[in-house]
Amino acid sequence: MSAKHPIIGVTGSSGAGTSTVLRMAARLFAELGVRPAIVEGDAFHAYDRAQLRAAMERARIRGENFSLFGPGGNLLERLDSFLRDYGDAGTGVVRRYLHTEAEAAEAGQNVGTFTPWERLPPDTDMLFYEGLHGGYVGDEINIARHMDLLFGVVPVINLEWIQKIRRDTEERGHNPEDVARTILRRMPDYVNHIVPQFSKTDVNFQRVPLVDTSNPFVVRDIPAPHESLVVVHFNDHSRVRVDFETLIGRLPGAFQSHAQTLVVPGTMMDEAMALILRPAIESLMRGRQAALNKERA
Repeated sequence: MSAKHPIIGVTGSSGAGTSTVLRMAARLFAELGVRPAIVEGDAFHAYDRAQLRAAMERARIRGENFSLFGPGGNLLERLDSFLRDYGDAGTGVVRRYLHTEAEAAEAGQNVGTFTPWERLPPDTDMLFYEGLHGGYVGDEINIARHMDLLFGVVPVINLEWIQKIRRDTEERGHNPEDVARTILRRMPDYVNHIVPQFSKTDVNFQRVPLVDTSNPFVVRDIPAPHESLVVVHFNDHSRVRVDFETLIGRLPGAFQSHAQTLVVPGTMMDEAMALILRPAIESLMRGRQAALNKERA
C-alpha cells in the first residue's frame, strides 16, 4: 500500500458483475479529474484461449482439478510484483486479454489472445484493479496486501450463474452447455480461492433477486433492478467509514439490517456504490497529494 500511488481493487468471480463497479469508478474518476490506470485481472491469466483448452485437456486426462479461478491458471506472482511496483513507483508492465471479436479487431489480433506487455503511462494518480484475485492470499502470495481499498461483488450464487451464462453466450459466443460445464469444473477453486477473498474486502455488494432463480441453467433473464435488493456489508476491518443515517437518507427504500449492513433497492445500486466509492477516492487523493507535498518540501 502506498499513499503516493494508491490502489483500489474490486474482486469477484466470472459473471459476478465487477464490471459494474468498474464503470461506476470510471465515471467518478472523470468527474473528480483523477487519472487512473485501469487494469483487468484477465491480463494475468497464464494461458490464452487455445493454450487454456490444451491445459484443461491435460488436467482432465490426469484427473486433476484446474481452472482460471485457481493459482495454477494465473500469473499471480507477476500480478503481485506488478502491484508492488505500482505502489512503489506508480509504474508497472501489463497487457490486455481480448475477449470479444470487436476487441480483437481493434488490436489486430485473434480473439482469445493477449496484447503485448506494455509499461503503464507514467502520470497516473491511482490504479484500479478489476478481476478474480484482488483479495487473494496464498501460502507465498498475498495480493490483498497491496490494496488500499478492496470491494467485493458477490451476488447470490444462482444469480451469478445466470449472469455468467447470459454474458458468455451473448457477448463471447459460447454455448450454454459449455458455460455450465465451466461452472461445474471451477467449483472447487471457487470455494477454495474465490470465496475466502470476500473476508478480505472492505465492502461487499451482494445482489439478491426477488424473483425465482431456482434453476439458473434454464432461466435466461437477469432479474431487473426493481426485482432485486442489494446487501451492502462493511467488514470488521473496513477502511471505509460511512454514516448509515446519511446513506439511508439519500437512498430511498434503504434500511439497516445489521450493525454493519445496509440493504438498498436494486434500483439504487449504482447510487449506493457512488455514495460509498466517491468519498473513498477523494480520501485517497488527499493522501496522495499530502505525500507529494511532503516529498517536495
